[in-house]
This record gives sequence, C-alpha cells and structure tokens, in this order.
Amino acid sequence: MYCLLATPLCLLSLLLPPLSPAAPISPSEPIGQAYSLALYMQKNTSALLQTYLQHQGSPFSDPGFSAPELQLSTLPSAAVSFKTWHAMEDAERLSRAQGAFLALTQHLQLVGDDQSYLNPGSPILLAQLGAARLRAQGLLGNMAAIMTALGLPIPPEEDTLGFVPFGASAFERKCRGYIVTREYGHWTDRAVRDLALLKAKYSA
Repeated sequence: MYCLLATPLCLLSLLLPPLSPAAPISPSEPIGQAYSLALYMQKNTSALLQTYLQHQGSPFSDPGFSAPELQLSTLPSAAVSFKTWHAMEDAERLSRAQGAFLALTQHLQLVGDDQSYLNPGSPILLAQLGAARLRAQGLLGNMAAIMTALGLPIPPEEDTLGFVPFGASAFERKCRGYIVTREYGHWTDRAVRDLALLKAKYSA
C-alpha cells in the first residue's frame, strides 16, 4: 500500500511506533465498568417491578402481591445457594450471568411488545421496559469484554425464547411480564455480587 509523504496521516504513521499485538488487556477496567452499570441498574429494578404491577390490574396491583412459584422455562432463575454461588469458577460465574442477561434482553423485548398492546397509553411503563432492555444489553456487552480480557470463550448468542404462543391470553402475558421484571431484579442483584467478587479479585 502506497501513500503520499505530503499527507499528514502518512507522516504521522511513520513517526508512531508500531502497536504491540501481544499487549495484555487488564480485566479490572471492564469489571469496574460492569460493576458501575449493575449498581445503577439495581437502583431502578424495584421501580420497574412496581410500575409494571400497578398497570396490570388485580391481582397484580393488589398490595403485597407476590407469586414466587411462577417461573418461565425459557428464563433461568437467579436463585442459588450461597455455597454453590461462592464456589463457582470465574468462567461459570460469567457464563451464567451472560446467558441470563441474553435471555432477559429477549424477554424484555417480548414484554415490551405485550405491554404496547395491553397498555398502549402507559408511556412511563413502556419507557422503563425499554430502558431496562438497553441496560441489560449494555451489561451483556460488559460481560463479553470481561470474558475476553480473562481469555474465556464467549458463548454464542442463542434464541432463548423459541416459539412464542401468539394466542396467549392477556392474563398469561401479564404473568409472563411479571416473571421477567421480577427476575430482571433478581439477576441484577446477583450480578452486583458477582462483579463485586471479581472486582476484589482483579483490582488493579
């Protein structure tokens, strides 16, 4: 490739030393960025869940509503014993979090679509769901950067939703959204703990 020596870019390229492709990437920076984002997300998870419940009507909007027995087979649960969680290797810890937030980004898109149909006149709810999805995507990118810095393989993106029953009733859609917004909060809490552990381990 030829260039004119009169051009500033060509002269600059001649003056600058070549970059070393073998320079290691410190994991402390992406871990710190991910931790800050997870903390920010954690401040908004309760508000998202409460806003969601308030817009669904009874029984969801009833005081003290909670249905921990409701689960989705397409969305991993954040629940894990402390002993199991603490004994995890970095690769497993990050892989599980990465898989969970990949699933959450896809499920939050579905819930947003459901609520656009069920509650089209609720811009605050729709905006909060959209913001949660974007933050989950951001944390997903942070997780990938951490795994790259640690030399760990990044799992391929998958379609976690599979075939969605478009004939689901309004109640089924509301239940689905409740589970997703609830698990978004639980996984964010777990991510904060995961990242705090990694932050202490790989502090600069």
